[in-house]
Amino acid sequence: MKKNKCCVCKTAGLLLKILGIATGTLFVVYFLNLDQKVLSWCYKRVNEIFDRKPQDIKF
Repeated sequence: MKKNKCCVCKTAGLLLKILGIATGTLFVVYFLNLDQKVLSWCYKRVNEIFDRKPQDIKF
């Protein structure tokens, strides 16, 4: 026979699963330095956009 879990146990289990997945994902991002790689890619794209604009510098 299968026992029915109480609402608190289900919620605690779900919370632990979510925290485990979040911790694992953050560890992979940190270990592979993915945040800096994404920022580097973004900076290159932004610089391409702004380098094409005409510059009007007046002092």
